[in-house]
Amino acid sequence: MSLKQQASSGAEVNEKLAALVTNANAIRAVASAVEGTLGPKGLDTMLVDKFGEVVITNDGVTILTTMEANHPAARMLINIAKAQEEEVGDGTTTATVMAGALVGAGVELVARGVPVARVIEGIRAGVRRGLQAMEERARLVADLHDPLLYRVALIAGRGQEDIARLVVEAARMIGREKLLDRNFRFADTVVAEEGAENQVFMGVIINKEPMNRQMPKELENAAVLIIDDALEPEELEEEALATEAGFARYMELQEQFRKNVQKIIDLGVGLVLVDRGVDDIAEEMLTDAGIMVVQRVASKELRRAAEHTGARMIKRTGLKKSPEQIRQYLGTCRRVFHDEKLEQVWVMEGGGKPMATVLVGAATAEVVGERERIAKDAASAVQAALKGGVVPGGGALEVAVAREVEKIKTTMRGMSVYGVDCVVEALKRPLAQIVANAGFNPLEKLGDVMAAQAETGNEALAIDCDTGQVADMFELGVVDPLLVKTHAFKAAGEIAEAILRIDTIIKKREEKESGEGEKR
Repeated sequence: MSLKQQASSGAEVNEKLAALVTNANAIRAVASAVEGTLGPKGLDTMLVDKFGEVVITNDGVTILTTMEANHPAARMLINIAKAQEEEVGDGTTTATVMAGALVGAGVELVARGVPVARVIEGIRAGVRRGLQAMEERARLVADLHDPLLYRVALIAGRGQEDIARLVVEAARMIGREKLLDRNFRFADTVVAEEGAENQVFMGVIINKEPMNRQMPKELENAAVLIIDDALEPEELEEEALATEAGFARYMELQEQFRKNVQKIIDLGVGLVLVDRGVDDIAEEMLTDAGIMVVQRVASKELRRAAEHTGARMIKRTGLKKSPEQIRQYLGTCRRVFHDEKLEQVWVMEGGGKPMATVLVGAATAEVVGERERIAKDAASAVQAALKGGVVPGGGALEVAVAREVEKIKTTMRGMSVYGVDCVVEALKRPLAQIVANAGFNPLEKLGDVMAAQAETGNEALAIDCDTGQVADMFELGVVDPLLVKTHAFKAAGEIAEAILRIDTIIKKREEKESGEGEKR
């Protein structure tokens, strides 16, 4: 081959790799932004917006979703992290770090001449076997009093003992059955407030105040009515009001509305929660009757209050029903309390399903957000541990699984074994990063752990980040939920495959406005 032909061939290869290398660099950049936060010795990241507002955190998903990322590959990785957070509420940093390692190793192989299809084939096989190996090593959580549950909350809660205790106490209040419900998110029960005292109580918080100060501040054994609508008369079109018949209809609706409000009073309702606004007439009548009314309640809070009190939501038109029919929509609670300092209404000990609230206090406004993120991570981890069990943390599980994945290379032929190598390297990455963040040599400590696991058969061995010595993670209480590990590993494999499959990047044409550019 002539020099000219060689140069031309090299240019074609470089052109083909351009998209892959560009995407890989974007993935590495995102991974590097969060990898320093991994482990007990991980550091914080400062995020600054254009107005100078600062957020200091080491929560992976907060960093990823807040950072400015314009590259499409970077946004793909961030979306995977969001999905991880939505599904299990934790593990986004691990998923990102492993994805970065997988993509980086894959690109190196492709640059050396290994076909992308073979690399992907090996990655798929490695991820599949890795997921199986993880599930085989899970230890089930016996019950809500299992000491492992507190350890899970403590690790996910970044060592904050007060938060771990609150979360476990709330889990015991709610009960195993509710925590295993697919539609229930334990993290949604967490609220952080400046100046509040740490506490857990059976009930829900409404982040609104009663409509006026004449309404009662506290109620005992209250009937609860929840209106998923506005508490206002039905409206008429302005054109209709201009006619005599329309005005008569307006007066009829006003009278009907007063009767509907009177029904609420006659039923002995103590608390009325309303999705939208409340008419002045209703406010006056309900205030005079000593009823607490809270308007414009967030939909999520309204649903939680309904579930906890046993109330059924009703529309304003439903108030036309007979009092006995409306009574079927009422819920109950033992106590309603208006906290003027926090500007909230607490609905406590409802007659419906158990619903605990974790109230986390913070000394200043600057740390409220971080305390809430920590508590939500701990709550998500506890729920995940109950659903799928726990595994040793600190990177121990991933190293053990890497040894299992490596074994499948003997059953594979051709270049796909190189893809398996990518998975093995990615599985070693969390331990290496945790150790590096703790100030130790990652290569040395990784070698120590692999040798110790192989020699003793104890797959819970990793590095104690305080001493740098090999230690049993179960004995140290360093445990993670299985579901967090499997989702992170699976997400890393999915993003790596998606990135490696991109051969060309083409800028889309701008969509023209409707009607523009059409042929006449």
